[in-house]
This record gives sequence, structure tokens and C-alpha cells, in this order.
Amino acid sequence: MADATLIAERRPAAGKGPAGRIRREGLVPAVVYGLGADNVSVSVSSRELVHILSGGSGMNTLITLKIDGTDELAIARQIQRHPVKGSVMHVDFVRVRADQTIQAEIPVHLVGEAEGAVRGGVLEQLVHTLTVEAKPSDFPPSIEHDVTAIEIGGQVYVRDLTVPAGVTVLQNGDDLVAQISAPRVAEVPEGAEGEVAEGAVAEGAAPPAEAPPEE
Repeated sequence: MADATLIAERRPAAGKGPAGRIRREGLVPAVVYGLGADNVSVSVSSRELVHILSGGSGMNTLITLKIDGTDELAIARQIQRHPVKGSVMHVDFVRVRADQTIQAEIPVHLVGEAEGAVRGGVLEQLVHTLTVEAKPSDFPPSIEHDVTAIEIGGQVYVRDLTVPAGVTVLQNGDDLVAQISAPRVAEVPEGAEGEVAEGAVAEGAAPPAEAPPEE
């Protein structure tokens, strides 16, 4: 897991009014909690926070918060975003210890061009994140799996994924991560080719003429 440093200033005021003023100043309201210590309300730079969250480790980035001259090791959780703009409105920072394991969701990326897909199959990814446990410094940015050799009908399970040393997978090993399905072909009823059902009128054809009445 990559690490970053972020300056956090205490914010004694609470409520929507002060929070709005903080955001107009280019800051994000936040709270720091965990490890049995008191909750601390702070504000951090919106630009720097977005830069950190946009990195390879995303929300799993290990962040050193500098608060009143002290360092707090934390990770970002419970990020609230504006429903329209997508900007960060509030963030929770959870304190962590470098020597204790925590749980996190790690992205799963499929790499390579599957042989089955080249032959017309459809590659479907069903699991996009993997639940793991590790010390904060041992988290990888993502888990990659090469699907190049997978043929049509082939499948990838959680147990097939390779994780770095020190990382424990908490997800069921039988969970299906990806598969290559055969291409779908429209079925035509047997004997229906070139035939028109009895009594049906072909599209664009004139209806049959009525027989003249008998005299």
C-alpha cells in the first residue's frame, strides 16, 4: 500500500453552516476516530485529498495525518460525495497501526486477451474486488490475473488468484471471478427455414382474393 501525508486542521465548529464555509475555502470536513482514542473533527485540503484518492491504492492508501504537530496513521473510509458534482463533501479517517492487520477491498484486474474471447467467446467478470486482511503496508494496489490462456468454457475462481505474502484472502475460494461463455446463436425451429406458416400472409404481399359468389 502506498503512503501519503496530509495536513489536518482541527475544526471546533460543527453543523451545516461552518461545513459550508469550510468547503468554500477549498477544504473538506472530516473526522478522525478509532483505536480507542477520542474522535477529532478536522478539515483537509480538497485538492490534496482527491490527489491521494486518485492514486493507485485509492481508498486503501495509508495516510499520515499531521494534526497539531502530531502524526496519526489512518486510512480514508465513508467518503460522502456531492450527488451531482461528485466532489468530496465529507470523509472519515480511521486510525490504524502499522503492526496490526486490517480488512480492505482490493480491486481485481483481468489482464491479457483471453484465447476464448479471440475465438468469439464472451469474457464476463463477476468479482471486481477481493476482501483481504493484512498489515497496512502489505496491501497491494490491486490483484491482477492473466486470462490469456483461458478457452471458451473456462472459469477463474477466487482460489485461482495469487496474492502477495502477508495478505490473507477472506472471500470464499469457490466464488466465481470470471468465465468465458460461448457466443449466443439465435435458434431456428427445426423445419422452419423457408417456410411460411399455414394461413399466414407474407409481409408486403397482397391478401388472397375472395372467390366470386356462385350463381
